[in-house]
Parts: sequence; C-alpha cells; structure tokens
Amino acid sequence: MKRIALGSDHAGYKLKEKIKQHLESKTYAVVDYGTDSEEPVDYPDYIRPAAESVANGQTDLGIVFGGSGNGEAMVANKVKRIRCGLCWNEKSARLAKEHNNANMISLGARMISEEEAVRIVDTWLNAEFQGGRHIRRIEKIEKSV
Repeated sequence: MKRIALGSDHAGYKLKEKIKQHLESKTYAVVDYGTDSEEPVDYPDYIRPAAESVANGQTDLGIVFGGSGNGEAMVANKVKRIRCGLCWNEKSARLAKEHNNANMISLGARMISEEEAVRIVDTWLNAEFQGGRHIRRIEKIEKSV
C-alpha cells in the first residue's frame, strides 16, 4: 500500500481534505501534515515536513496544496531528493511523472476545481516514469540540489 504525505496552507485546506477522502477511498495510506483549518498559517511549516517524509522514505509520494500551489512547490523542491511538479491539468501531472519522475505534486486550490484536482491526482498516481533519456536529466537535477 502506497503511503502519501499531504500538506497544505489555509487556502489549500479544503482541497486537501477532498483529496484525502478520495485517496483513502482508494485505500492509500495518507499521512496528513496539516494544516487542519482555514486559519491563516505559514505554508513552509506544513509543506517542509511533508516533503521531508517523502525524501526520507517515511512516505512514498506527496501532494501539497495552497492558493496557487507555487510557494508550496518551491518549499518542497528545497528538500534534497524531492521533485515536486506544480500541476494545473491532467497533462501536466502525467508529464511530471513520465518525464521528471515527480515524487510530489503541488495543487493550487484557487486555480482548479475539486473535480479537476481529483483527475490530476489520479492521472499522476497512474502514470509511470518513462526512464530512458529522462534518467540523465533526473540525475542532473539531483546533482544541482
């Protein structure tokens, strides 16, 4: 059973809860790093622990949420061994996994609908890294951190 870390700020809280329910209904093990309300918070306090759990193997993958998803992706990508793609549609999610072997994605709750978010998550989870020419590029990303 895959373990998926979740983290959000206040703007992403409702979408995180929707995706959490969706993942649990598909029998994924979810580890929720918060936040747990719409009260304003500083997103790095929740995103970094989620990313660190993926990087150190406590969880297999991670999904982070914010208003736009930009800041959350930036925080996650500061953690060594994390490749977090900001996804805004199914194609961006599929390519994040197929070409970049993204082990995390970031979603902007103010940018996409809940229905689109569910499709994005499912697309990313079902996609597979293509390897090949993409391997050397991933290796170069890892060296740059």
